[in-house]
Amino acid sequence: MPRALPARRLPRHHLVLHRPPPRRGGPQPVRTSDLVLALLGVVLLGGFALLAAYALTSGMLVH
Repeated sequence: MPRALPARRLPRHHLVLHRPPPRRGGPQPVRTSDLVLALLGVVLLGGFALLAAYALTSGMLVH
């Protein structure tokens, strides 16, 4: 007796990510990755500022 359905699934050529439609009229929610990147940027800038301040003051004390 032949099968009513094929044994293999046919491949889909257009794979689409299932995302909810963007909300209109309201602000977009803040993602955690954005907060982590902002915090990392602030920490790096603060570290560079401290390093520059230390380099300038230690250079002034030597002369």
